[in-house]
Amino acid sequence: MRQSKIKDKLKLRSDIIFMVRSFFIERGFLEVDTPIRIPAPAPEIYIDAEKSGDWYLQTSPELCMKELLAKGFKNIFQIAKCFRKNERGGKHLPEMTLLEWYCADKNYFDLMDQTQNLFRYISRKLNNSLTLKYQGAEIDLKGQFEKITVKDAFDRYGSISVEEALQEDKFDEVLALEIEPKLGLKRPVFLYNYPKEMGALAKLNDEDNTVAERFELYVKGLELCNAFSELNDASEQRLRFEEEIEARRRLGKDIYPMPDKFLSILPLMPQSAGIALGIERLLMLFTDSDNIDDISFIIPEEL
Repeated sequence: MRQSKIKDKLKLRSDIIFMVRSFFIERGFLEVDTPIRIPAPAPEIYIDAEKSGDWYLQTSPELCMKELLAKGFKNIFQIAKCFRKNERGGKHLPEMTLLEWYCADKNYFDLMDQTQNLFRYISRKLNNSLTLKYQGAEIDLKGQFEKITVKDAFDRYGSISVEEALQEDKFDEVLALEIEPKLGLKRPVFLYNYPKEMGALAKLNDEDNTVAERFELYVKGLELCNAFSELNDASEQRLRFEEEIEARRRLGKDIYPMPDKFLSILPLMPQSAGIALGIERLLMLFTDSDNIDDISFIIPEEL
C-alpha cells in the first residue's frame, strides 16, 4: 500500500506540523479555530469553493481570522483544512491543509522576516543545519532570502514585460511557465509587489499605487505561500469583490454571495498583515518530495 511505502515521510509530516505549532506558540501567538463551513467565501476569480448545503466549505480561514483581528486579537495562527474545487495534481489537492497567521500593526515585510525565521527553525530542528536539500539542489537558508519584484522578474526571466502580460491576459501563463521555474534555485526568493489587479484583498503600496503589497515565496520553483499587507478599507474591498464577481460571471463561474458581515466589521481591523502557507507544500520541501501524494495520509482517489 502507498502509505506503507511512505511511512517515514508521514511520520515527518506529524513532526513538522508539531514544529510549526511550537514556533508560533513560543512567540506568543494564539492558536485559533474558526468554522470550516461559512455563508460566503471571498469572491476571488480563480478560487472555486465547494458547496455545503446553502453555505460553502472554506477555501481559506482568512475572512474569519480577520474578524478576530477586528475584535482585538493581535497575533493569531491556525492550521486549517480548506477545500477548493478543480484543484488536483502533483502539487494540488482538493482538500488541503493551510497554515495562516495574522499580525496586527505589521506589514508584508514583517511577514517576510517571520517566514524566514520559520523555515530556519524547522531546518535546525530537523537537520541541525541551515542547508536544505530539495530535488537535487542545495538551498541556503542562511542570511536574508532573496527579494525580487514582479516587474523585475518579468524583465529578467519573461518573454514579455509585466505590462504586456496584463494587457494580453498572459500574466499567469508567463509567471508559471517562464518565471517560476527560475526562482529559488540556490536560496529562497520572495517575489513581491504584484500588480494591483493580482491582489484582491491586499493593500496598495503607498509609494506606487499600481502595485499591491503582496508576496509569494519560492524554493526551486515551488510556490509555498501567499501573503500581503491587508486592505482594511471596506468601501475599496467591496469594489474589488464586485470586480471579482463580475470577472467570475464573464467566465461562467459560480457566483458567491457578497460577504457582507466581513465587510461590516472590516473598518475595525487595524493595519495588519496575513499569510497563507500550504502545509503540504512545506512538507514536500522538507521531505524532498516531488509529488503531494507522497506526504498525504489519504488522498481523494482512495476514498
